[in-house]
Amino acid sequence: QVQLKESGGGSVQAGGSLRLSCAASGAIHSNNYMGWFRQAPGKEREGVAAISVGAGSAYYADSVKGRFTISQDNAKKTVYLQMNSLKPDDSAMYSCAVRRRGGGFDSFRETDFDFWGQGTQVTVSS
Repeated sequence: QVQLKESGGGSVQAGGSLRLSCAASGAIHSNNYMGWFRQAPGKEREGVAAISVGAGSAYYADSVKGRFTISQDNAKKTVYLQMNSLKPDDSAMYSCAVRRRGGGFDSFRETDFDFWGQGTQVTVSS
């Protein structure tokens, strides 16, 4: 069992930056993936970024490429999401998740992820 706790959300003006953190308790294996998802009111949850725990390979949604960076500290079992050049459309509840299944990463399918955090709110004002 894995428990995830996000932090770092808040309110920021457009163009600003935030850094989210997700600390995991429980076993995280080298073939796992850790990802960030977001959900805005009235919208479906969407994948934002993911990272392979072992190789450190990163994957991004097109909407955040060049602005967001996912990273990890394996010793701390923590994954980070550095968000720069924030836009009002980035406002959402951001949640982290763990995918146990190894292999390649081809999409941000929610059903592929096994454990979820409660989320941290990000609000970007114009």
